[in-house]
Amino acid sequence: MGDGSNPPLPDAKDLRLVVYPDPGLRRRVPKIETFDDDTVQKLEAIGKRMLEMMREHEGVGLAGPQAAVQARVFVMNATGEPDGDRVYVNPTLSDPDGEDEAEEGCLSLPDIRTPVLRATKLRMQAKTPAGEPIDETAEGFVARVWQHEVDHLDGKLILDRMPATVKMANRKKLRDLEAAATKVK
Repeated sequence: MGDGSNPPLPDAKDLRLVVYPDPGLRRRVPKIETFDDDTVQKLEAIGKRMLEMMREHEGVGLAGPQAAVQARVFVMNATGEPDGDRVYVNPTLSDPDGEDEAEEGCLSLPDIRTPVLRATKLRMQAKTPAGEPIDETAEGFVARVWQHEVDHLDGKLILDRMPATVKMANRKKLRDLEAAATKVK
């Protein structure tokens, strides 16, 4: 966008878990450009609903495209405690440091897990749903979640980081997801 207009935001009640191979998971989503009253109200409701969805599906993070929100927003809770809920709008990651490989799963790719190499520490600048600035540094698990969710905002999935042997091992699960999607249409 970049022209001062925001991407259309759905009503929070219309959010749903988006599962592979839905094409919405492969789009790089646009930033929120302006934080007027209507946008703030919608982002707050979307963030609340996305956190509910994340918990319903036993995840630690959920990005906009995974909830049918085509905008740069993600939620997470790395602690499982109510005060650990976070909503980030327009996140940008910088200053990566170190590397670590660990297994990741994804709510949009049920029952699929893969080792993924990620930076162990980085900085994120973002906004709250109200448009207030956030500038945080994290390492370990939180940094991993940030990177996973920002990948979603850029249209990337863990499939894109999956070693060939793991992709081959998951070929049937992926075909089953693709077949289920064609039956829905």
